[in-house]
Amino acid sequence: MAAPPMTRPDLQRDAQGRLKHFLTIDGLGGEILTEILDRAEGFAGVARQAVKKVPLCRGKIIANLFFENSTRTRTTFELAAKRLSADVLNLNISTSSTAKGETLLDTLRNLEAMHVDMFVVRHGDSGAAHFFAEHAAPHVSVVNAGDGRHSHPTQGMLDMFTIRRHKGDFGALTVAIVGDILHSRVARSQILALTALGAGEVRVIGPRTLIPTRVEELGVRVFHSLREGVRDADVVIMLRLQRERMDGALLPSEREYFQLYGLTERLLETAKPDAIVLHPGPINRGVEMDSQVADGPRSVILEQVSNGIAVRMAVMSLCLGTQSQRAQGDEDG
Repeated sequence: MAAPPMTRPDLQRDAQGRLKHFLTIDGLGGEILTEILDRAEGFAGVARQAVKKVPLCRGKIIANLFFENSTRTRTTFELAAKRLSADVLNLNISTSSTAKGETLLDTLRNLEAMHVDMFVVRHGDSGAAHFFAEHAAPHVSVVNAGDGRHSHPTQGMLDMFTIRRHKGDFGALTVAIVGDILHSRVARSQILALTALGAGEVRVIGPRTLIPTRVEELGVRVFHSLREGVRDADVVIMLRLQRERMDGALLPSEREYFQLYGLTERLLETAKPDAIVLHPGPINRGVEMDSQVADGPRSVILEQVSNGIAVRMAVMSLCLGTQSQRAQGDEDG
């Protein structure tokens, strides 16, 4: 879990306080997050319509810039944009000019010349989406689809949406986040969102080598025992073990990790009887949880995937709606 990149405090909002870019949950506050969740609720039924589209972003161009592979995230962003009736441009980074040495700023300027309205950016370096937002033209919005170890705000929000649909008010909830907290941009976004939405108690659980120092400053309780950490929890969020981001031998073996921190049906019995289980995916079965839990009645993992489309529709329509209002305001002026 990385520290947030330095950026202007007002970068995500316009002068009227409306959402312009969605880069991090940090600093947005519960009001905007609730607005995203409420709007996503309105979009959740679009998938059941005969025509799975709404015309809110017709005529807009959204460019997906994925400098890191992520089939699930890219696909849900693409589906969300198409359901909003936007035109979608998927940039194949591996064969683009960036592979030949083109800088991020060059990429931005070239795509702006194509009259792109929004960039959805996923990058291995923390702060890449902030960089795009700071240098983008005034009419362009930027959405962070995951940057380094810093932030993955739409994943955090789709998790909040899934929790709210099952549990309602956040204030009464005890939420346990389990696993590789240190390397997880998802965990940071989840913690910030839960805190902003007023969750009763947020716990982080994992081995000492995978818990960030001073993480308590984010308002969480730290546990090193999975059994104690999930006891009486309403929500259990399992995280992917991110071997690719680890430097050195932080874990002895995946088998030992599962023995200590893998979620089983027996361990889940210590949580509330109606507790739900989430995972941002992809799951390492037999490492983070066993298949009985992943496919069991308390798992809402597949719902998270479906909910991701509605939440990303909400975020994009809010940013592009703000953009249209700004443009109209400039014309009126």
